[in-house]
Amino acid sequence: MVEKNSPGGARSNPDNTIAEEEVAAIPLVEERLSIAKRQVESGRVRVHVTVEERQETITEELLRDDLQIERVPRNVRLTEIPHVRLEGNTTIVPVVEEVVVVEKALMLVEEIHISRRSVAEQTQIPVSRRVERANIEREESGAEPAARE
Repeated sequence: MVEKNSPGGARSNPDNTIAEEEVAAIPLVEERLSIAKRQVESGRVRVHVTVEERQETITEELLRDDLQIERVPRNVRLTEIPHVRLEGNTTIVPVVEEVVVVEKALMLVEEIHISRRSVAEQTQIPVSRRVERANIEREESGAEPAARE
Protein backbone atom coordinates (compact mmCIF):
# COMPACT_ATOMS: atom_id res chain seq x y z
CA MET A 1 0.00 0.00 0.00
CA VAL A 2 1.29 3.38 -0.97
CA GLU A 3 0.06 6.59 0.54
CA LYS A 4 0.65 9.91 -1.03
CA ASN A 5 1.02 12.88 1.19
CA SER A 6 -1.11 15.70 0.13
CA PRO A 7 -1.45 19.05 1.78
CA GLY A 8 -4.50 17.82 3.63
CA GLY A 9 -3.05 14.40 4.35
CA ALA A 10 -4.31 11.05 3.00
CA ARG A 11 -6.94 8.94 4.61
CA SER A 12 -7.83 5.30 4.21
CA ASN A 13 -11.30 4.08 3.55
CA PRO A 14 -12.61 1.34 5.78
CA ASP A 15 -12.42 -1.13 2.89
CA ASN A 16 -8.64 -0.53 2.69
CA THR A 17 -8.69 1.43 -0.55
CA ILE A 18 -6.63 4.50 -0.71
CA ALA A 19 -8.33 7.72 -1.75
CA GLU A 20 -6.35 10.70 -2.58
CA GLU A 21 -7.75 14.07 -1.49
CA GLU A 22 -7.06 17.11 -3.51
CA VAL A 23 -7.07 20.48 -1.81
CA ALA A 24 -7.80 23.49 -3.95
CA ALA A 25 -7.62 27.10 -2.83
CA ILE A 26 -10.67 29.14 -3.85
CA PRO A 27 -10.12 32.88 -3.71
CA LEU A 28 -12.97 34.87 -2.11
CA VAL A 29 -13.64 38.35 -3.37
CA GLU A 30 -15.36 41.09 -1.39
CA GLU A 31 -16.36 44.51 -2.68
CA ARG A 32 -15.75 47.52 -0.45
CA LEU A 33 -17.59 50.78 -0.82
CA SER A 34 -16.00 54.18 -0.68
CA ILE A 35 -18.53 56.95 -0.06
CA ALA A 36 -17.78 60.62 -0.62
CA LYS A 37 -20.05 63.65 -0.32
CA ARG A 38 -19.95 66.94 -2.12
CA GLN A 39 -22.13 69.98 -1.98
CA VAL A 40 -24.30 70.66 -4.98
CA GLU A 41 -26.21 73.90 -5.46
CA SER A 42 -29.82 72.96 -6.11
CA GLY A 43 -31.20 76.47 -6.04
CA ARG A 44 -30.96 79.83 -4.34
CA VAL A 45 -33.08 81.71 -1.86
CA ARG A 46 -33.56 85.48 -1.80
CA VAL A 47 -34.95 87.08 1.38
CA HIS A 48 -36.55 90.55 1.36
CA VAL A 49 -37.16 92.12 4.77
CA THR A 50 -39.62 94.98 5.05
CA VAL A 51 -40.36 97.04 8.15
CA GLU A 52 -43.93 98.03 8.87
CA GLU A 53 -44.76 100.72 11.40
CA ARG A 54 -48.16 100.90 13.01
CA GLN A 55 -49.78 102.91 15.78
CA GLU A 56 -51.05 101.00 18.80
CA THR A 57 -52.38 102.07 22.16
CA ILE A 58 -50.99 100.16 25.10
CA THR A 59 -51.98 100.28 28.76
CA GLU A 60 -49.08 100.42 31.18
CA GLU A 61 -48.76 101.29 34.84
CA LEU A 62 -46.47 104.27 35.34
CA LEU A 63 -45.05 105.46 38.64
CA ARG A 64 -44.77 109.17 39.41
CA ASP A 65 -43.95 111.16 42.51
CA ASP A 66 -46.25 113.87 43.80
CA LEU A 67 -44.59 116.50 45.98
CA GLN A 68 -46.42 118.29 48.77
CA ILE A 69 -44.77 121.54 49.84
CA GLU A 70 -45.60 122.96 53.26
CA ARG A 71 -44.11 126.17 54.69
CA VAL A 72 -43.58 125.98 58.45
CA PRO A 73 -42.88 129.34 60.19
CA ARG A 74 -40.11 128.98 62.82
CA ASN A 75 -38.63 132.41 63.86
CA VAL A 76 -35.78 130.92 65.88
CA ARG A 77 -32.45 132.68 66.50
CA LEU A 78 -29.44 130.72 65.21
CA THR A 79 -25.69 130.87 65.64
CA GLU A 80 -24.89 129.00 62.41
CA ILE A 81 -26.68 128.12 59.17
CA PRO A 82 -28.46 124.72 59.41
CA HIS A 83 -28.02 122.09 56.69
CA VAL A 84 -30.73 120.58 54.53
CA ARG A 85 -31.88 117.41 56.31
CA LEU A 86 -34.04 114.37 55.63
CA GLU A 87 -36.60 113.20 58.21
CA GLY A 88 -38.29 110.01 57.03
CA ASN A 89 -39.78 110.73 53.62
CA THR A 90 -39.62 114.53 54.12
CA THR A 91 -36.75 116.78 53.04
CA ILE A 92 -36.43 119.90 55.20
CA VAL A 93 -34.83 122.96 53.60
CA PRO A 94 -34.09 125.76 56.10
CA VAL A 95 -34.71 129.36 54.95
CA VAL A 96 -32.48 131.84 56.79
CA GLU A 97 -32.36 135.61 56.72
CA GLU A 98 -30.28 138.12 58.53
CA VAL A 99 -32.19 140.60 60.63
CA VAL A 100 -30.79 143.84 61.91
CA VAL A 101 -30.93 144.30 65.62
CA VAL A 102 -28.47 145.86 67.93
CA GLU A 103 -26.46 142.84 67.00
CA LYS A 104 -26.50 140.75 63.94
CA ALA A 105 -27.95 137.23 64.41
CA LEU A 106 -29.21 134.39 62.26
CA MET A 107 -32.94 133.88 62.44
CA LEU A 108 -34.63 130.73 61.16
CA VAL A 109 -37.64 132.24 59.49
CA GLU A 110 -39.22 129.11 58.13
CA GLU A 111 -38.51 125.56 56.93
CA ILE A 112 -39.83 124.15 53.73
CA HIS A 113 -40.99 120.57 54.20
CA ILE A 114 -41.08 118.59 50.95
CA SER A 115 -42.79 115.20 51.20
CA ARG A 116 -42.75 112.57 48.49
CA ARG A 117 -45.40 109.96 47.90
CA SER A 118 -45.51 107.55 44.99
CA VAL A 119 -48.71 107.25 43.00
CA ALA A 120 -49.35 104.42 40.51
CA GLU A 121 -51.93 105.03 37.82
CA GLN A 122 -52.97 103.27 34.60
CA THR A 123 -52.07 105.33 31.55
CA GLN A 124 -52.72 104.72 27.87
CA ILE A 125 -49.79 105.71 25.70
CA PRO A 126 -49.81 105.71 21.87
CA VAL A 127 -46.56 104.16 20.64
CA SER A 128 -45.09 103.25 17.25
CA ARG A 129 -44.08 99.65 16.81
CA ARG A 130 -41.97 98.26 14.00
CA VAL A 131 -42.64 94.79 12.67
CA GLU A 132 -40.36 93.05 10.17
CA ARG A 133 -41.79 90.79 7.46
CA ALA A 134 -39.56 88.44 5.43
CA ASN A 135 -40.46 87.52 1.85
CA ILE A 136 -38.52 84.50 0.58
CA GLU A 137 -38.01 83.72 -3.11
CA ARG A 138 -36.57 80.36 -4.04
CA GLU A 139 -34.64 80.32 -7.30
CA GLU A 140 -34.52 76.81 -8.75
CA SER A 141 -31.87 75.91 -11.27
CA GLY A 142 -33.27 76.82 -14.71
CA ALA A 143 -36.72 77.72 -13.32
CA GLU A 144 -38.60 80.97 -12.71
CA PRO A 145 -38.33 82.35 -9.15
CA ALA A 146 -41.33 81.36 -7.05
CA ALA A 147 -42.50 83.93 -4.45
CA ARG A 148 -43.36 82.74 -0.96
CA GLU A 149 -44.23 84.73 2.16
